[in-house]
Amino acid sequence: MKARGFPYVIPMLLLSVACFATPLAVLIAFSFIGADGLTLNNYGRFLGDAFNYRVLMNTARLGVQTIATTTLLGVPIALLYWHSGKTFRQVIIFMTLIPMLTSNIVRTFAWIVILGRQGPISEALMALGLTGSPTSLMNTELGLVLAMCQIDLPLIILPLIAILSRTPAQFTEAAQVSGAGPWRILVTVLLPMLLPGLLAGWILVFASTSSSFVTQAVIGGARNVYVPQLIYREVGTLFDWSMASAIAVVLLLSTGLLLVAMTVISRHRRLVGHA
Repeated sequence: MKARGFPYVIPMLLLSVACFATPLAVLIAFSFIGADGLTLNNYGRFLGDAFNYRVLMNTARLGVQTIATTTLLGVPIALLYWHSGKTFRQVIIFMTLIPMLTSNIVRTFAWIVILGRQGPISEALMALGLTGSPTSLMNTELGLVLAMCQIDLPLIILPLIAILSRTPAQFTEAAQVSGAGPWRILVTVLLPMLLPGLLAGWILVFASTSSSFVTQAVIGGARNVYVPQLIYREVGTLFDWSMASAIAVVLLLSTGLLLVAMTVISRHRRLVGHA
């Protein structure tokens, strides 16, 4: 970057320091504060409890389940966009962006109606004869995965659409001429090209799912405990800011390591060549 362009970057740097770097430094500093001054006791208390390990694993499992579900739904939608005309593409983009234009709290409370005993899912199960009485998916991990999938689906569809938008149709035509069937084209041609977009979407979906306190608390309920709820308990109930800071740092590190690993994989030279 040329020196004369640096002044234009200064406002962004100041904003990043004020709104991200400084609060993060304060958070990390609080995590080392104990009754007797600086200590590692907060981390020892958290990591020494087997229950907290289960909560970490539950949070990671929720992220993986949401990634799998959004991938199964997002890839067909992205391929449908690729094969559609201009008008239908605009419809797909509009339908994809609608959830992002609505508050996360509003979407979460809408899922209370959908997953409740009188909701459409319960009525559909009864109409199909799969259940004999109203069924609620509230306070279940399945219901939470469904809600998180709808909320985070745009995060995986948009990167895939971005890749397919600049992918020539000649690639699949050449595979067809070579005798490849639809499934072989999908596995050997399209999925390798979509992999960088999938990795980018997985990063966004996992980060969003693992930190979504409102949806986890409202849909998952008290029986399904995840790391953001532990942080809320320490702050809102026990008023232990130091312990809450330590838990938040552990969440940041565990999630960050996974995201860094995905980022490194997505920048592999073979994947960059497909992108």
